[in-house]
Amino acid sequence: MGIAGNQTVRAGGILRALDLPSDMIATSDDWGVSKPNIAFFDAVAASMPCKPEEAIYVGDRLDNDILPANTAGFKTALIRRGPWGFIQQQDPQAAQVPTMRIDSLAELPARIETLSLAGR
Repeated sequence: MGIAGNQTVRAGGILRALDLPSDMIATSDDWGVSKPNIAFFDAVAASMPCKPEEAIYVGDRLDNDILPANTAGFKTALIRRGPWGFIQQQDPQAAQVPTMRIDSLAELPARIETLSLAGR
């Protein structure tokens, strides 16, 4: 699991200091490119031990997260939380583009398992 977002180098340092159970923490400032630029998602992909199509990118914005991650080859999960998660939920692309829509990160393990089983 990785954490990546449009944040400062300072925010990345704070997150890394928290010793969160993640394999990677990176920010747009670390990489010198911000979402929704496809180069941000290429940097995410380059930091992973798998191909984008074998991963799920979770985000709360269609424009900044889901659409560009989809273009970069990721499976995607649109999480409906925070203002953007609710503002954009009525957008037709919210029903069509994401691999899945979730209301909580707690849903993710079961949804990934279902997705994995369906792919067998």
